[in-house]
Amino acid sequence: MAAISEAEAAHRAASDAERVAWVDEQDRPLGGVSRAELRERRLIGRGTYILLFNSAGLLCVHRRTLSKALYPGYWDVAAGGMVLEGEAYAESAERELAEELGIVGAELVEHAHFLYDTPESRLWCMAYSAVSDAPLVLQPEEVLEARFISVEQALEETRRLPYCPDSLAALQRYLVARR
Repeated sequence: MAAISEAEAAHRAASDAERVAWVDEQDRPLGGVSRAELRERRLIGRGTYILLFNSAGLLCVHRRTLSKALYPGYWDVAAGGMVLEGEAYAESAERELAEELGIVGAELVEHAHFLYDTPESRLWCMAYSAVSDAPLVLQPEEVLEARFISVEQALEETRRLPYCPDSLAALQRYLVARR
């Protein structure tokens, strides 16, 4: 892993210790475990993905910090993250959108509920979209930079830039639902 700042390292340690929702193969709650334990034991958690658009229809893409446990430095088409123990999907989505991009009060539209199961991540996911023209306020421990581009440009960029595969799965489901 590349060198990270002291603040990023502290954020990573706190993030690894957070208690997140633990669920079974049918998305039934089993309790909570630390984020690190969820990864180490390959348990299934819950995650939210919020595709943020501006009123011109452009999608916010952002680059993750190098301190992220999964996909450090990758581009991401969605704000979001792990659902905390005892938290509902919608509560998590509102919290993550506010924490990562500083967007508060945007209406969340639900698009897809799906299982994402890969060697590096096992999650029941809820994909949302939101529209906001409010200025972005990036969380420095999680987001390096952000910009608004067309969905087509984002999909084209995936051929030459590293993009988070889990959020691309959420985007694909959004696009199918919109047809």
